[in-house]
Amino acid sequence: MKKKFNQVYRFKISLLGIRPPIWRRIQVPETYTFWDLHVAIQDVMGWADYHLHEFGITSPENGEKVRIGIPEENFDKKVLPGWKQKIADYFSQENEKADYVYDFGDNWEHIIKLEKILPREENIKYPIYIKGRRACPPEDCGGIGGYYNLLEIIKNPNHEEYEEMLDWFGGEFDPERFDVEEVSFDDPVKRRKIAFG
Repeated sequence: MKKKFNQVYRFKISLLGIRPPIWRRIQVPETYTFWDLHVAIQDVMGWADYHLHEFGITSPENGEKVRIGIPEENFDKKVLPGWKQKIADYFSQENEKADYVYDFGDNWEHIIKLEKILPREENIKYPIYIKGRRACPPEDCGGIGGYYNLLEIIKNPNHEEYEEMLDWFGGEFDPERFDVEEVSFDDPVKRRKIAFG
C-alpha cells in the first residue's frame, strides 16, 4: 500500500569533480526514506546500482554528521540503515544539503540539495524528473580520472584503445547527451527485496 503524502521535496543532484557539470533535478514524496531516495538517484543519474552507497547529512537533533546507507559488519564506522531513516526527519530549508557517494572504488561524489518543499500536485505519479544536463559517466570507468581518460580515447578514432573502449561500454558514448526518455523510476520496495531478499 502506498503511503499518503501532501508534500514533495525537490532536489538537485550534482556530480562533483566533472566539468561541464552533470546534474539532475527531481521531486520525491515527503514519505521517502533514504533508501527510496537512493533508488531515485540511481535511476535518474543513470547509475546501475551495482555498488554500495552512502549519504552524509547533519542530524538536526545534535548537529553531528551521520552516515546513512547499507550497514556493513566489516566497517568500523556506524552507518544507519537507509530504509529506516526518513528524508523528512533530516532535510529542511535550514538543513538543505547532503553528500552522496556511490561506488566506493570509483568514489562518485554527489551533492544533494533540497531546493524546495512543494505541495503535491494531483494526477502526478511521483517521483518525477524535472531537468538535467549531460550523460552520467559509464559504470566502473575508474572514477573521475578514468572518465577523463575515456573521453580522450573516444575523441580519437586512431587511438590504440579506441575500439576496445567502444566495445567495453557497448557502443557510442556521447557525454553531452542526456535522454529524458530513458528515465524510469523503479519501485524502491521491489529493489530492496531483490537486493536483500
